[in-house]
Amino acid sequence: MDNYVLRKKRKLTPPPNEPQTVAKTCPSSSVAPGSEDESTDLKLGTLASLFPDIDQTALLDMLIGFEGSVEQVCHVLSSSSSSAILSPRRKTGNGVGHQTSLAASFKQVREDDSFSSMPQKKAKTRKGQTLHLYSPADIEAHTPCSIIHNFLPAQVADELLKELLEEAPSFERQTFKMFDNVVQSPHSACFYVENLEERTRQQTEYLYNGSFLTDIRQITPQMRRVSGPVQTAVNDEVARRIQQHYPGGQKLQYQSPKDWVPNAAFVNCYKGGSESVGYHCDQLTYLGPRAIIGSLSLGVAREFRVRKIVARDESTVDGKPVTRPDNERADAEGQIAIHLPHNSLLVMHAEMQEEWKHSIHPAPVIDPHPIAGNKRINITYRHYRENFHPKYTPRCRCDVPTVLRCAQRKTESRGRYMWMCHAGLTPGKEGCTFFQWAEFDDDGEPPWAKATLDSTLK
Repeated sequence: MDNYVLRKKRKLTPPPNEPQTVAKTCPSSSVAPGSEDESTDLKLGTLASLFPDIDQTALLDMLIGFEGSVEQVCHVLSSSSSSAILSPRRKTGNGVGHQTSLAASFKQVREDDSFSSMPQKKAKTRKGQTLHLYSPADIEAHTPCSIIHNFLPAQVADELLKELLEEAPSFERQTFKMFDNVVQSPHSACFYVENLEERTRQQTEYLYNGSFLTDIRQITPQMRRVSGPVQTAVNDEVARRIQQHYPGGQKLQYQSPKDWVPNAAFVNCYKGGSESVGYHCDQLTYLGPRAIIGSLSLGVAREFRVRKIVARDESTVDGKPVTRPDNERADAEGQIAIHLPHNSLLVMHAEMQEEWKHSIHPAPVIDPHPIAGNKRINITYRHYRENFHPKYTPRCRCDVPTVLRCAQRKTESRGRYMWMCHAGLTPGKEGCTFFQWAEFDDDGEPPWAKATLDSTLK
């Protein structure tokens, strides 16, 4: 842990309307020369003497969150109430948020690392507010995600980042149609697969937003190098999630019991704080239901925001159901912000895509990375399942393989899956109104899976 918290931290630019200097009780960087060489115990002791009313576990979480900077922890604790964990949502954000652990604010089911088979009490977000999380324990307790900091050896992470920074200038911004308007992705990206044979299959057989991708690449040497550790870590996290957070220690319905294998990846590049991606759910079409995604962050730290999906007919006024616009429903539910530093692996678990939406929030203030500058590179590893190859899935009346979606808007159908036409998402094309409910067994396999297996064995 010392290797992490002792890494020297660049001074963050204070957000607008906040004081430019730390409180007078905080140690200045000028009075603690060589503080990057101090031990964690000494730093923690300093903070404990300055803030005796705050639990040391919470202080340690903040110290880790600010990469060992005592001055930055003092600045946050002195400029606002140390017990405040909710920050009002503003029209313009204030950069990456940090907070102490929720351990002191929410009662744990047990004192050790084991959890009850029943889900823990969730932290309630409030209307118009953002709950900032950094501690891995808080993230996995209050969101459908888990995080591993300092995932790769530092040199390996840096080599991977340098390799992808060389690739990033040639990434493209995806163009697609939304509500009869042609729009462009607010960041650039590229799709990577395991080998040249799979690259050919992707370019000729797999559709995305109704059309084929043209720029598909074979994974780079450094990406191949880290695929094994990513696979092991994600499968370990999934197994732990099932045992510690799911009722009865059992996997969710439709969740695959098979090992997760990262055989494809989208690599995203966010240049500067203004490049972002709005709230969305990742496409399930080739992943199947209850999909799991491993997301490796490199370079500049950014906020990953999540919010739980609220059905349109779940809102009530005076006991009567009321249909609210999407933005009002989202605001009523609130959102959670997860800090994603360099070399962190975030696992989006099986309940994520069907029940939550996620985004990368614009950041007016970013802390430049010594290698990446103002760029964030994000690798989202996915497991493409053979039984969801487009040659098996239903075709719409446009004779195009359909897209798999999960019903979310009405309580009565929420959680059901459906096959729909997506040809109309391609600029210049019109789709049809094809719709068909999708059926899966408890392991998330489609009806044709058994026939496919039998034909393979013959």
